[in-house]
Amino acid sequence: MDQPKLERLLRLMKMLTANTTYNVDQLAERLDMSRRTVYRYIDTFREAGFVIKKTGDCIRIDKQSPHFRDISQLVHFTEEEAMILKSAIENIDDTNLLKQNLKRKLYSVYDNKVLADTVVRGKNAPNIRRLVEAIEQQRQVILHGYRSAHGGEVRDRRVEPFAFTTNYVQVWCYDPESGTSKLFKTARIGSVETTDIPWEHPEAHREGFIDAFRMHGERRIRVRLELGLLASNLLCEEYPLAERDLKPIRRGRWLLDTEVAGMAGIGRFVVGLLDDIRIVDSPELTEYLRAYLQKHTIG
Repeated sequence: MDQPKLERLLRLMKMLTANTTYNVDQLAERLDMSRRTVYRYIDTFREAGFVIKKTGDCIRIDKQSPHFRDISQLVHFTEEEAMILKSAIENIDDTNLLKQNLKRKLYSVYDNKVLADTVVRGKNAPNIRRLVEAIEQQRQVILHGYRSAHGGEVRDRRVEPFAFTTNYVQVWCYDPESGTSKLFKTARIGSVETTDIPWEHPEAHREGFIDAFRMHGERRIRVRLELGLLASNLLCEEYPLAERDLKPIRRGRWLLDTEVAGMAGIGRFVVGLLDDIRIVDSPELTEYLRAYLQKHTIG
């Protein structure tokens, strides 16, 4: 089987095992195929032993099909896998042909539209799709009824969306009102309206610093911690991106030497493992923990 055909089959399989259901016309449009090709590929899946389920005019691979769980896990990203893969690829030198080939193959299967449908569920899904399309079309949007975390203010925001964080939890947007790029939580958006206005400030689109504990900000604060076995294992499980800054120093002990945007993320992690973590060098974290413990100590 030639590679383009295999890629199309994988993309179709991804959509047929997604949380969102599609009819043949939607599948054909999203995958840039003819209806005839979609039906032919679906017949291929059926001949391979998959049970094809139809609800109304929507089609999907039935969850009772043989090997459904293995296949669905294979073609879907979970948690931070997408971010880790992207980071690994981007770290390859730009002159390396392998980097371009990997990006082309990976993104031909896991394009933003399809990935969003598999990751985002419920009422937030339409907003994510409109943001994805606005980014692709390089257009401004209006975030209707955005609920700000500061003061509980709810109002409309006209912005230029240009990138998402892991699993579409937040979207990077240039905010003409403040003249800066900001993160907006997608769960706080009432609705998204795509405008006919193209991006006016693409040169100012810059993703800010997000640390391994998923906190963001303008500052970069160096933190050095000594971790035991339990803490190091939990760190890698809960915050996979922190592993790149973790080095063994002696038997059963590891050094985390990283930069954080603030103390809240790393502070919450340390508080739960005080017996297995020693602060090597971070006066600001020490002060944060002291104030945190005093505030939450009963009596």
